[in-house]
Amino acid sequence: MSASFHTNKKAIRLSIAIFLGLVLGALFGLIMPDWAEPAASLVSTIYLHSLTLMIYPLVFCSLIVGIKGIGSISATGKVGGQALLYFIGTTLLASLLGLFLPKALRIGAGVAIEMAEAEVQAAEFTGIVDTIKNLIPANPFASFVNGNMLQVLAFAIIIGITCLVLGEKADPFVRLCEAVDEISVKIVSAVMYTTPIGVFCSLAGTVHVNGLKTILSLATVLGILYLVMALYIIVVYGLILVKGIGKFSLKRFFVTVLPAALNAFGTASSSATLPISKRCADEMDVPNEISALALPLGATINMDAVSIVMSFMIVFFANATGTELPYGLLAVVLLSNTLLSIGAPGVPNSAIASFAALASIAGLPAGIMGMYVSVNILVDAGATCCNVLGDIASSVAMKRTCRFPCRDA
Repeated sequence: MSASFHTNKKAIRLSIAIFLGLVLGALFGLIMPDWAEPAASLVSTIYLHSLTLMIYPLVFCSLIVGIKGIGSISATGKVGGQALLYFIGTTLLASLLGLFLPKALRIGAGVAIEMAEAEVQAAEFTGIVDTIKNLIPANPFASFVNGNMLQVLAFAIIIGITCLVLGEKADPFVRLCEAVDEISVKIVSAVMYTTPIGVFCSLAGTVHVNGLKTILSLATVLGILYLVMALYIIVVYGLILVKGIGKFSLKRFFVTVLPAALNAFGTASSSATLPISKRCADEMDVPNEISALALPLGATINMDAVSIVMSFMIVFFANATGTELPYGLLAVVLLSNTLLSIGAPGVPNSAIASFAALASIAGLPAGIMGMYVSVNILVDAGATCCNVLGDIASSVAMKRTCRFPCRDA
């Protein structure tokens, strides 16, 4: 209990520091001289690279450890299948919501945007058949090098199931994965403490390029985004998953998940929040057979809030730049967003490359990326909090829908 309280205090302090970094970064951007912009860009780039340094070892090892902890292949298939069903279903719903609201309300129409360049490489999007065909990596090491998260996930599941088959013979490798997992979490958690500096430099550069008028116009969009995510948490996670499917007390759920929610908001990393999410699930009596696989999997592929933000911003920028988005193209964006969100890692700013791909599919000008990067930083904490709550809510619902025998049965 004291450890949980200590974690809460650390998360709250970090959240306050991030908020101050955002405010001071915006103010400094208004008066920042041109010669300071390269320095701000340098610090921002180093910050982004540091965050993504350990994410692939973290995802790979945590998933293997989770599968091995389940204890049987049949239970792994049951839990994994249901988890995928929950995550894909909610992600699709989130993408649809993010497209419908700004389209109906014409949010972004009349907003003048001076486009800032950003060095972002678009995530490659292929058709559904090609995505499935390329799911199994021919060269798993290339998957790590190229940052193909879906292939890394598939490789980890194959290795994890093989470890289950081998039993004790695979224990040395599993212990190695446990050590790498702990090392990765420690490094990522340490980098989180530089987040106030990182967001200060990122936002200062964005405000310097776009000016106060555009930033104030974005404030309304950001407010709407946070409101939509809050309603999504209450309705989809609370009323549908926890109360409706899981038959679990809403009050107890939201009180129990508070440490994970605060940590996710403070660190903007669902992967780094995994240990706390696991403890919250344990306190709600979610079986280890469920939480050990569903939570690491959710931290990697359950990106509902990312889907909301990306869909929302695609329509916002289309309205702002006068780009036509017919409903046929919106359907393509919807499916593309679902697939790209599933492949986004649970670390800060992981959606940037995916949004670059979506913007290309929607025919938006490349110059909007500078603006999107700043918006992504501003909503990342809330989006991560939303995603983490979705992971835990899904595991609570699965507690009732899985209904598999105990491990010793």
